[in-house]
Amino acid sequence: MILSTRGLTKTYAGVAANTDVDFDLPQGQTRAIIGPNGAGKSTFVGMVCGRIPATRGTVTFEGADITTMAAHERIRAGMAYTFQITSVFPGLPVRENVALAARRWLGSNKRAVTSKTDEVLTRLAITDRADQLAGDLSYGHQRILEIGMGLAQDPRLFILDEPTQGLAEAEVEDFNQLIKSMDAETTILLIEHNMNVVMAVAEYITVLDQGMVLANGTPAEIRSNAAVQEAYLGTGHA
Repeated sequence: MILSTRGLTKTYAGVAANTDVDFDLPQGQTRAIIGPNGAGKSTFVGMVCGRIPATRGTVTFEGADITTMAAHERIRAGMAYTFQITSVFPGLPVRENVALAARRWLGSNKRAVTSKTDEVLTRLAITDRADQLAGDLSYGHQRILEIGMGLAQDPRLFILDEPTQGLAEAEVEDFNQLIKSMDAETTILLIEHNMNVVMAVAEYITVLDQGMVLANGTPAEIRSNAAVQEAYLGTGHA
């Protein structure tokens, strides 16, 4: 397993956001985490990324206990992630946004950074926007740029939190194709409300409800799971 958690729990002033989450993600899999609002999805991912300290429990990445490791150390260890709110540098050109992310992984090797930056821009089909300020991009292109900044770090685990939020329908389809093109080279953990996206790209799904794991299964198994239907899919979220 590339990622495992055991008993992962987060409480805020005695209120549990996650309770005893046991989770295993095999290397190379594209996994979606779904659940109703307030199910604890972003808190769980925050603990995996190191942005939120766990109250108790453990996080293991590639066999190493990283529970107390800082977020930036987890990035160096091979994780990349995007958030619900874009985290691009709006005052810098698109190319420099990608290059900054590449430098985080490749260091000061200019040739390697330039090569990786060009590769990512081409892959995302945004080469024609390379000199445009990131802040002038449409919201959808900012989301794509943020994914590119993650790809520039050659992550072994790529975590995306609500990546299609705010995207137009055509942009969502582009996103689906991008994820499918990535799944051969990295493990993907996706938090997503858009069930069409989940069913299109995920090989396996984990459902959270009230901060706990409700179900695990293939898209077909999750779609037909009665408990999931009651907690989530039948409540207008699908």
